[in-house]
Parts: sequence; C-alpha cells; structure tokens
Amino acid sequence: MPRISADQSTRRAFARRAVLALAVLAVAGVGLRLTLDGGAESAWATLAGPALRAPAAATALDADLERRFEAAQLDAAAGGVELRITSGWRSAREQQRLVDEAMTRYGSAEAAHRWVLPPERSAHVAGLAIDVGPAAGAQWLEQHGSAYGLCRVYVNEPWHFEPLVAPGTPCPELQPDAGAALG
Repeated sequence: MPRISADQSTRRAFARRAVLALAVLAVAGVGLRLTLDGGAESAWATLAGPALRAPAAATALDADLERRFEAAQLDAAAGGVELRITSGWRSAREQQRLVDEAMTRYGSAEAAHRWVLPPERSAHVAGLAIDVGPAAGAQWLEQHGSAYGLCRVYVNEPWHFEPLVAPGTPCPELQPDAGAALG
C-alpha cells in the first residue's frame, strides 16, 4: 500500500472540509429559498432538524416572540420534549391562499374563519403567532407557556400560540376558535 505524504494528507483533509462546508451552505441556501417562497419554519425542520430554524429576518417573526419561543424550546429539550415551529410568519398572500383553501373545504367564509383568519386579522401575518409541533411539544407548551408569556389561543387549535401576556403571567381564557375573534 503506497504511503501518503504529509502534504497529500493535508490536501485531503482540506478537501473533506471544503465538501462539508459546501454541503452546509447548500442546505442553508435551500432552507432560505423555501422560507422566502413561503415554506417557512417547517422547511427548516425537515432539512436540518428541530434545532435549526430559519433566521428571524427571513421569516419576519416578531423578535420578542422568537426569543420567548427559543427559551421555551431549550427548556422543553432539557426535559426530553421536542418543540418546534411548524408555521410562523406568513405573507398576506400565503394567508389568503389558506383562507381560500379553507373556504373551498368548509363551504363558507364563516366556517373557514373558524380555522384561518383573513390576512388583515391574522396574527401570523403580523409575525405574532406560531404553530408548534409535534403534539407532545404543543402539550408541553400549553402547560408551561405562561412562564414564557406564550399562550394557546383557540380551543380547536392546540398548536397555535401567541405572546399574549408578560412572562410568568397567567394566560387568558381560550377562545372557541379563530372566528370568535371576528365577532
């Protein structure tokens, strides 16, 4: 078997590091593209796992909400619970698409608005709402969310949380659904 010189060994190590760096950049680039195209947080969770999410600047998620969630996510992980954002900030266009799909599915604006609000009323469009998963993570956040000022909002959406109160303050009563907010 031929001996590898120190110079060849150094070049091979450099090549391995370069390939790894390019792979990391490729994943980051795909994640950014998916985020900008409306794939939001779930694209990052799929590509890189729950520990890596899209940067706040790319998602327009409120910075305070982002910090609160990250603190909750760390504490959940310390307790062995996976907690990730499945949907965060949405553009008005994406929100309207969701409304249109819900209207097709449920047959009326009133029924659709039980699940998804129009863009001008959506906390997601304002960057002030997150949907979380998996189910065990959402349950954990419902139990512990008030410590971070993150509150579940709707009875019919166990995944939807908003920064409604100061950390450590009890959360308000749940609303039956998003349509109740339209009054």
